[in-house]
Amino acid sequence: MKKTFNISGMTCLSCQKFIESKISSLPNVDNVLVSFENEYVEIHSKSIIDDNDIQKVIGSKYSIDYNNKNKSKSKLSQLKPLFLIFIYLVFGTYFLNYNSFTYKKSMTDFMGLFFLVFSFFKFLDYSTFPISFSKYDPIAKKSILYAKAYPFLELILAICFLFNWKIKITSLITFCILLATTLGVIKSLFSKDQIECACLGTSMKLPMTEATLIENIIMISMASSFLI
Repeated sequence: MKKTFNISGMTCLSCQKFIESKISSLPNVDNVLVSFENEYVEIHSKSIIDDNDIQKVIGSKYSIDYNNKNKSKSKLSQLKPLFLIFIYLVFGTYFLNYNSFTYKKSMTDFMGLFFLVFSFFKFLDYSTFPISFSKYDPIAKKSILYAKAYPFLELILAICFLFNWKIKITSLITFCILLATTLGVIKSLFSKDQIECACLGTSMKLPMTEATLIENIIMISMASSFLI
């Protein structure tokens, strides 16, 4: 039997894992899927699972949303922060270059601002970022140290691009790390895994969508232009 509902009170991926483990401990439960970003729970069981039993095992911190069962946010509304950030990046790049516009300088400024902003959001919830990132990035899956170092790497890349320092080397590093991430994103999209995108850290609750793929492809294309 399949049972779906929404649940409130989750603040991080640890909450998601906690709820999964608690509901899985109930009798006759075969499988549990919990989506932190959508506040959604799906239970597969051999018999009907009572809501009161679920509430008991998950505790008072979390509560089943009886009034909004099966609600779901549109991808557009979930990705609103990402779109707004890109608009701000475009305007920021314009103001840095409106007096003396050059194609190369505009791209390096955009990429520098991109990495600066995205590293900032990763640092906001740094303790949970490595776990979330390692769920889809192939390098982070093999090395948690790489996942922990990634926000610092983005910050260094931001400084290099903004100060126009060793652009070819910086672009090559950008190309390599984003290519690896992009491959992980493509794999997640094809397998339809319900995982969180860690591009803006874990505090923003961004779903893994095609927008993440487009974002990476844009940056890879820019980095490639400096390598040709």
